Amino acid sequence: MSDQTPLPVFPPGFVFGAATASYQIEGAANEDGRGPSIWDTYSHTPGRTDGGDTGDVACDHYHRYPEDVALLRDLGVDSYRFSIAWPRIQPTGQGPAEQKGLDFYSRLVDELLEAGIEPAATLYHWDLPQALEDKGGWRVRETAERFGEYTAIVAEHLADRVPRWITLNEPWCSAFLGYSVGRHAPGAQEGTGALAAAHHLLVGHGLAMKALRAAGVREAGITLNPDWNVAATDSAADRAAALRADTQHNLVWTDPLFAGRYPASEEDTWGELITGQDFRREGDLELIGQPLDFLGVNYYRPTLVADAPHREPDPALRVATDNRYAERPWPDVRRTAMGWPVVPETFTELLTDLKARYGDALPPIHITENGTAEHDEVSADGAVHDPDRVTYLHDHLTALRAAMDAGVDVRGYYVWSLLDNFEWALGYAKRFGIVRVDYDTLERTPKDSFHWYRKLIAAHRG
Repeated sequence: MSDQTPLPVFPPGFVFGAATASYQIEGAANEDGRGPSIWDTYSHTPGRTDGGDTGDVACDHYHRYPEDVALLRDLGVDSYRFSIAWPRIQPTGQGPAEQKGLDFYSRLVDELLEAGIEPAATLYHWDLPQALEDKGGWRVRETAERFGEYTAIVAEHLADRVPRWITLNEPWCSAFLGYSVGRHAPGAQEGTGALAAAHHLLVGHGLAMKALRAAGVREAGITLNPDWNVAATDSAADRAAALRADTQHNLVWTDPLFAGRYPASEEDTWGELITGQDFRREGDLELIGQPLDFLGVNYYRPTLVADAPHREPDPALRVATDNRYAERPWPDVRRTAMGWPVVPETFTELLTDLKARYGDALPPIHITENGTAEHDEVSADGAVHDPDRVTYLHDHLTALRAAMDAGVDVRGYYVWSLLDNFEWALGYAKRFGIVRVDYDTLERTPKDSFHWYRKLIAAHRG
């Protein structure tokens, strides 16, 4: 991309931000009363993560947060999205708060405010206290109830200084990668258990929303990672497969949140796994569907979907993600270090489709994650030149602007991620940051993408 390439332009008041998550950057896993999370257990289980990597140290943000806030100030962002580690607040997921955990986030919030940066707090970014998983995890309603109590504790201490709150980050990953695919903590491979987890995550969201409203927060919402599922061909079989993919990835969340219903296509998608189950209760849809101030959207890439048979022929052994579809390679596009296709125009299509589907029931949107892992290298000059990331960000922000021009109400954008970090089951092998972290020395080095994003933000300050 040429230095002369025009920057995308956004309206006055548009929020530019950067995002991270607690287990991915904090480290200090055994300090100040923090209890173990499912990710501590998962990452310490041999064979679960690439290279046996864990979040024990990660980026050591717990001790280096002033340095990271200084980076954010230099970047010029309006807002910083971080997540709160539930096990730092309640080591076993219930009972009185650990004051040292509350104090850490209070210091972080004050540091951000002093730097002129608006805090945006995510209450759950996948680090469930292990003690709650031992009691059934998100498969059981009690975890949703405990989540509401935890939210009330955190909001009581921080609502006066944190204006924007997110209940859950990407519940699809928690429910289906965690309880069906088994590639995320807790590493289960289940059918009905994963669907129960999906429902209880939404119940927990509803209870958290009630707690946030009671605390008087300014803005509260949820972050989803909707997929843009495209049928591989125009055949009826592939179009039906794309609907099943859409049901699992999108409608299971968006229909209860914005339409007050469960997806009409759920029985075709899950069959006996969903029919006749007792984890849903009267009044749940009303609880789940409380009005939101915003919807957080995380977006990275589209998916090409084709019809396929069940991988497991025995329904009794089938997991919730075995839905008679298969992903196909997106043709003739660049792929990131994650192997994900780069198709920016699908970002526009996803957002305009959400607006068309839910109309006025869809709240304003914040893009709470967007970014890319690339094959970064430190050059001889000590810099990290990452032109593919710069192009990715430019093109996706341009696609975002196109969605806004088409009538989608988007209020802000948070790049993922501020820092290279622990990338879950992939360990430290993939780098999403606009700031490089040397995992031996923990030195931070802003990449070219950091400087490009700073230039974009500065262009909107005139």
